[in-house]
Amino acid sequence: MIKLIFNSNNNLFVMKKMLFVLICVFAILIGLYPLIYVFVDHKHTFLNSKDPEILHSLIWKILFFAHISFGGLSLLIGWRQFGENFRKRHPKFHKKIGITYILSVVISSTSGIYIGFFANGGWISASGFICLGLIWFCTTLKSFLEIKKNNIINHQNLMTYSYACTFAAVTLRLWFPLLKSLTGDPQISYLIVAWLCWIPNLIVAYFVNRSREVILKN
Repeated sequence: MIKLIFNSNNNLFVMKKMLFVLICVFAILIGLYPLIYVFVDHKHTFLNSKDPEILHSLIWKILFFAHISFGGLSLLIGWRQFGENFRKRHPKFHKKIGITYILSVVISSTSGIYIGFFANGGWISASGFICLGLIWFCTTLKSFLEIKKNNIINHQNLMTYSYACTFAAVTLRLWFPLLKSLTGDPQISYLIVAWLCWIPNLIVAYFVNRSREVILKN
């Protein structure tokens, strides 16, 4: 019986490690995605789907590139903060990464809220991306305020929600091609993915936080 419990816990640990590695790989790959706008002609990128009137707006273009650049940075560095051993061994580095992450999210989320009003697909997709930006901004800012009060558990829980929003950049690119293949309609798929890219992430984050609290109580 003891051996069975030990093997079960060991398998769970291995699965968690594998999942963490998978998250890291996706975070790095999609975090580097903004570089495509440096090396690839814009007619072969997302910008090709936008109306010429929007593309001629200097404010929209500045905020678009601010959104993808700082969003990519937050995705690239955010996963590192969840390693408990890393936090304990390198508290100063953890703090520096955290400050960079928070500033990146504030810039990316606020610019994302603005460009969300011009999202392809009209008000359905626009409201999905605007809600994402608002939740992303609020959870990150609240997390910062909590750690300033030394409320570590609240800080960790809110940062989990924050990175779940950050990770929407990954899940959007996973869900969208799947939805297109299922529906055969890119426009309908985009309306769905504007919500699907982040709501399940927050649900997963909720259960991660619940699990953390159970462990702490025991």
